[in-house]
Amino acid sequence: MLTGAGALNTLAFAPFTLWWLPFFTLAILVLLLSRASQWRQALLAGFFYGVGWFGVGISWVHVSIDQFGGLPLIASLGLMALLVSYLALFPALATLLTYWFTLKRHNENSVGVLIFAALWVSVEWLRSTLLTGFPWLSLGYSQTSAGLADFAPLIGETGISFILAASAAALVCLYQSGPVLQRVGPAVLAGLIMLSAPLLQQFKGWNYQSDSVNIVMVQGNIKQDLRWQPEQEWPTMLKYLDLTRPHFAAADIVIWPEAAIPQLEPMADAFLDNLNKAAFYNDAALITGILDYNLATGQAWNNLIVLGKDTAAATEGQYFYGHANRFSKHHLLPIGEFVPFEQWLRHLAPIFDLPMSSFTRGNYVQPNLLANDYQLLSAICFEIAFPRQIRANFTTDTDIILTVSNDAWFGDSIGPHQHLQIAQMRAREFGRPLLRATNNGITASIKPDGTIARQLPQFKEAVLSDTVTLSTGRTWYSRVGDWPLAIIVGLVLLGTLMGLRFRQTSA
Repeated sequence: MLTGAGALNTLAFAPFTLWWLPFFTLAILVLLLSRASQWRQALLAGFFYGVGWFGVGISWVHVSIDQFGGLPLIASLGLMALLVSYLALFPALATLLTYWFTLKRHNENSVGVLIFAALWVSVEWLRSTLLTGFPWLSLGYSQTSAGLADFAPLIGETGISFILAASAAALVCLYQSGPVLQRVGPAVLAGLIMLSAPLLQQFKGWNYQSDSVNIVMVQGNIKQDLRWQPEQEWPTMLKYLDLTRPHFAAADIVIWPEAAIPQLEPMADAFLDNLNKAAFYNDAALITGILDYNLATGQAWNNLIVLGKDTAAATEGQYFYGHANRFSKHHLLPIGEFVPFEQWLRHLAPIFDLPMSSFTRGNYVQPNLLANDYQLLSAICFEIAFPRQIRANFTTDTDIILTVSNDAWFGDSIGPHQHLQIAQMRAREFGRPLLRATNNGITASIKPDGTIARQLPQFKEAVLSDTVTLSTGRTWYSRVGDWPLAIIVGLVLLGTLMGLRFRQTSA
């Protein structure tokens, strides 16, 4: 039952977006947790819920393992099972701690609403941090377009997850014994919070400007198995250039996706020089993904670089190899971009020895890219799933949030849809337009309120042109981040521990 409830969570996220579903699936978990009589039952309740949640929700990961990992089917399924089991440990930890904090200590069958929510988001924070973190499918993302969405500029996705977890526990209170107010009060409060969400739009903290920027995003649709073939380097680069040429003159900023240029940067001098001049002569800036490699040190970086005009007043193209107007990916993807314990793992299977799987990490805080006088806060691939990293790089001068990716690894799965939904949440949290450029979809321009302005179909070479209206002002979340929630969570847990200690000393 719990595995099925966890699996149903998948329908709450894109492309299905049944936003109301996690309130009930999580309530089922809390209800069964409240009936646990031993810590093992509490632990297994969370684990089986997590198996369903991640086993179905991130099943798209198996596409890359199976098609590009070079493993037999049985081995790829085993690796996938290992990943799902690892992720399921986090809800298992949350339910175990809830049992320890409430059920075991109080000797009653009720779960503390605030205690459960505090422990849930604490463990989710741990999931987003441990082993570089994998915060995918955090339940708050289910509220990106409805439900609690209007809380995003104030408390972010993390805060929304707290409210969602507390609301689920409040629903369970209706089925518990005790005074009417104690049972009904939390559910009524949760309902009022839900109903109040639309009223928060006036406190979003940002407004549209009169200024706009003409952007062009190019989706090359290069097949994954061709991307790093040496004979495909020039055909790929010329394809992107040919797709761009008809739109150059009308663009302020042109964006190519992650590693759109398959040559290493030091070896692509001739192409980059011509591209730099072409962008300049069209009064444009061009941002592209490219891999850099230092021949002397053997270090490699997954980069975004700016060519053409960094400012509107520039008198020549500003690019040269090593220039500072670049972004180096900080949050590297395990296995794909770095291999933990690589001296042992690289020899076990092809998946641990993929091309370009030993990158150097960029700094956590880096300057925004400057393109034709516009400042773009950048994130490569799944970095967009880390709101604290986005906030650390956000400034009052940030005009646009830019994320580039290559989701060709995941085929025709739900993964790219979930990725786009995460980007929509970042736009809501920070009140800035967001641009998402990808190799084969889903390329989209997103408004500061998280709604999609334009998007390209998947698996087609295409060009997205849009006039993006800029915004001004700062959301509350961009100013204070998760600190208010962290204080609340800390006070709840500290108060609970002090209460437990008082009971023990007075017993």
